[in-house]
Amino acid sequence: MKLLEDRIKRDGTVLPGEVLKVDNFLNHQVDPKLMYEIGAEFKRLFEDAGVTRILTVESSGIAPALMAGLQLNVPVVFARKHRSLTLTDNLYTATVYSYTKQVNNDISIDKRFIDSDDKILIIDDFLANGQAVQGMLEICKAAQVKVAGVGVVIEKRFQKGHQMVLDQGIHLEALASIASLDNNQVSFADSETN
Repeated sequence: MKLLEDRIKRDGTVLPGEVLKVDNFLNHQVDPKLMYEIGAEFKRLFEDAGVTRILTVESSGIAPALMAGLQLNVPVVFARKHRSLTLTDNLYTATVYSYTKQVNNDISIDKRFIDSDDKILIIDDFLANGQAVQGMLEICKAAQVKVAGVGVVIEKRFQKGHQMVLDQGIHLEALASIASLDNNQVSFADSETN
């Protein structure tokens, strides 16, 4: 998605440890117009997949997932990282490791919000090592739902998450696919449909 790639080139910052900082438009401050276009692109890519519900993880996945849900006219459910007084039992859970925060998080979804007849589209902001996506796939398996695909805003193609999703036979679409972050420069991979 050229609009997104241009925004990454203009406003993204490469940090040590192959971290791409895009907090000024994606995962801290959110650009609503860009998110709307991202939602429209996810609709274009998955509108024939029979999606009945979108699943994401709080908090950075919520904005793109919400816009995709708006475009596809389906509900959006986000896995919570922290339990509250209202989220205590009857849950699907998985443990995911956050590379950027260097912590394990138990993510949870209330079983009322996933139905065995659902066809889930997983949306997330980043795909690197694939931990968040894998956690959401574990929840989908526990709920015995079909997965229509995985859509990510930005993937680091050079890390293992991309291949991990494909090895499971899941349709993967990345709106911006980064081939490398060498010398503080972002290099994009050629676009391809998976």
